[in-house]
Amino acid sequence: MTPPDAPAGVDVEKPSAARVYDWYLGGSQNWAVDREFGRRVEKVWPLIRPISRQNRAFMNRVVRAALDAGIRQFVDLGSGVPTAGNVHEIVRERLTEDERATVVYVDYEPVAAAHSRVILEREHAGDWAGLVQRDIRDPDALFADETTRRLVDWSEPVCLLMITVLHFIGPDDDPGGLMATYRAKLAPGSWLAVTHGTCRDDAPPERAAEVKTFIDAYRDTSNPAYLRSDAEILPWFGGWPLLEPGLSPLPNWRPDRPVSALEAETRPFAWSGVAEKP
Repeated sequence: MTPPDAPAGVDVEKPSAARVYDWYLGGSQNWAVDREFGRRVEKVWPLIRPISRQNRAFMNRVVRAALDAGIRQFVDLGSGVPTAGNVHEIVRERLTEDERATVVYVDYEPVAAAHSRVILEREHAGDWAGLVQRDIRDPDALFADETTRRLVDWSEPVCLLMITVLHFIGPDDDPGGLMATYRAKLAPGSWLAVTHGTCRDDAPPERAAEVKTFIDAYRDTSNPAYLRSDAEILPWFGGWPLLEPGLSPLPNWRPDRPVSALEAETRPFAWSGVAEKP
């Protein structure tokens, strides 16, 4: 595998969470050190790659559905590295040359931001897609950012994507209040898409033990992760009507192809849902 170009100032001798996730997805923006770390994680929780890819597939289906519904603005919170089937790629594939949509990626990690800028520049997407290096726990700074203001008109519908990010928002971060702030910013007709890690009661005991070991491994890091139940996640939609099929396991949200046996094993470990602002 030929290594990608490294952005200036980015350390490729240490694993990056964003690049490891890119490896889970089958992307190309990762180095040997990232792949080695990813393989170690995979030994702890063998479902990490299939569930990561299910998250990405869900996001792709949401973006396509939003485009088909006429939404032309996308904000992806905690976006990581925008490669391997990310939002701007789906938009470019779905729309004709005379149609326009805008995309804002948001990630506070310097490595993710650096890679994102290089990718968007290389793909000549900078006039309609941008990277905002902000912490999603500070929505006011995100809203005030120059790139956000250039690309997003909050008086028009937005598809707000919160994919594999809310499990890093701890109780002390007031996730309910944070979600309320984002919901209040969105115009009627906007979509709010969420995925979140869980461990349902119907999970096989050995698989449940693996995911809990995986979560425990993050406890002493700068990004501890949390599992939450559907009862904890549903209030974050603020009572907005959920699009069919409601809050669902990842492979069950409007599948566009048959689900493999391995993909089906991810069902007890993540919730996904999309709500529309009335």
